[in-house]
Amino acid sequence: MTVQKQVGFWIAALVALILFLWTFSGVLLPFVAGLALAYMLDPVADRLEKLGLGRLGATLLILVLFVLVLMLSLMLALPIILRESLAFLQSLPDYVTRLQRLALEHGGPFFEFFGVEGGEQDLERSIADMVTQGSGYLVTFIGSVLAGGQAALSIVSLLVVTPVVAFYLLIDWDLMIRTVDSWLPLRHRETIRGLVRAIDKALSGFIRGQAALCLILGSFYAVGLSLIGLNFGALIGLTAGVLSIIPYVGSLTGLILSVGVAIVQFWPDYFWIGMTLAVFVFGQTVEGNILAPKLLGKSVGVHPVWLMFALFAFGSLFGFLGLLLAVPLAAIVGVLARFMLARYLASPYYSDESAQPAPEREDV
Repeated sequence: MTVQKQVGFWIAALVALILFLWTFSGVLLPFVAGLALAYMLDPVADRLEKLGLGRLGATLLILVLFVLVLMLSLMLALPIILRESLAFLQSLPDYVTRLQRLALEHGGPFFEFFGVEGGEQDLERSIADMVTQGSGYLVTFIGSVLAGGQAALSIVSLLVVTPVVAFYLLIDWDLMIRTVDSWLPLRHRETIRGLVRAIDKALSGFIRGQAALCLILGSFYAVGLSLIGLNFGALIGLTAGVLSIIPYVGSLTGLILSVGVAIVQFWPDYFWIGMTLAVFVFGQTVEGNILAPKLLGKSVGVHPVWLMFALFAFGSLFGFLGLLLAVPLAAIVGVLARFMLARYLASPYYSDESAQPAPEREDV
């Protein structure tokens, strides 16, 4: 097969995949979630098999324990999260109004430094415009995600169908891998296997490491903010932990929310405002110097900017399904991009001497 035909084949396959996702995005969510769950739990099933437990028994044990832990966590955490979220949303207009008032009373030099001039009404209008624009972007993105999630299936259906899909996939996982491997073209089999191993290493490393990182940071922020008495501290901390799947975004979001609440709640007591800031400074220091190197290492290969773009792009296109697909697709594209770059650097297109400029002739 010529290079042109290969390129045409893969472009056609990519277009077909995009059309498939676009057409069936309304029903794919529990199946993609089940596939992701089976992928994450397969190593555990393999270890249980090595201990003498059959594949069926290992699958049943793992899924039963997973469902029990998930349901117990939801029963304990969901009421608190819903109550805190409702109270926060009800208090948000008052917090914004009080922040505007404090900014108008004490932020004159700051606004003059950034060239915002005018009387009190102009400054208040400028602040309101900034808040409105920022909230508008956030609401638009969240609305697109929620619309996709609602179009997919109800939460009840998701919780019922996903474990069933994961059960059947987990039982036949090794068989499916062997079957797909037998379909690989013989000429390029080892190359494709190497790419799949690299993708699996990047994907599994990122998922395990980032999940542990989000859990640790969310727990730390929630406990730390609650201990200093910050209103909605647990909710803000958990939100920062969940959003930490995008490096720096979770901590930055939590910092802005917590400092804003702290200013309204503690002003003019600078000590507790500083303590709120110190929680996130300490968390970022520990994350950057201890947690991230230990949990993620240097072999993941998912750049934060690329991951952020993938999450926003796929979330806007496919809703919650897009958020599930964003991380694996970002890892796959990263591995393929590095592979193609290495092939290009080793190809005649890069190293051909005929492409080099001819040396200048010396005048005799």
